[in-house]
Amino acid sequence: MVFTGIVEGTGTISNVVELDNLTQISIDMPSKFSNEIKIGASVCVDGVCLTVCSIDNDNLSFDVIMETLNVTTFSNVKIGDIVNVERSMKLGDELGGHLLSGHVSTTVTISKLENPENNHIITFQTDLETIKYIFPKGYIALNGVSLTVGEVDKSNQTFNVYLIPETLRLTNLGNKVVGNRINLEIETQTRNMVDTLSEINKESIHG
Repeated sequence: MVFTGIVEGTGTISNVVELDNLTQISIDMPSKFSNEIKIGASVCVDGVCLTVCSIDNDNLSFDVIMETLNVTTFSNVKIGDIVNVERSMKLGDELGGHLLSGHVSTTVTISKLENPENNHIITFQTDLETIKYIFPKGYIALNGVSLTVGEVDKSNQTFNVYLIPETLRLTNLGNKVVGNRINLEIETQTRNMVDTLSEINKESIHG
């Protein structure tokens, strides 16, 4: 399934059932979000592609498997958590962000928040493996939100993003505080380009 990174709104975690290597979650969705949603449909929840398992009016339930729990914030999900939600893209839909798969690469941690007039800047701490895929003006998705990278500090493994008021209104990013973990999806083309160049460099060194 494909998503655009243009979050439609936020939902609230209403139930969490932890089983062996599996967590079942239920989410109260925004009004009318569940219209035309069927069991088996894909929904992007905080950047993670999940499959609808049951529907009760505007409440949808999902199974989160072990691999997803290992690499995303769903390992610590709690009742009352606010999550970003987006339905999968349909043929003919306008692409307002950039194409996302809903396959989260890793999590990053908020290290700094700044609020100059009419701005909201979030700085994230990551690691050497992840920062090599992040470039100024490049595209990433944070909790499923398509964003353009601001500044990048490769030596300290940090980067930031600038959020507009509409993004703060529609998503959960404005509610986050220093220390919170956020799901990160690297743009596929960027990842492929970096990996290809890395392989070429290795071959030139050892060739």
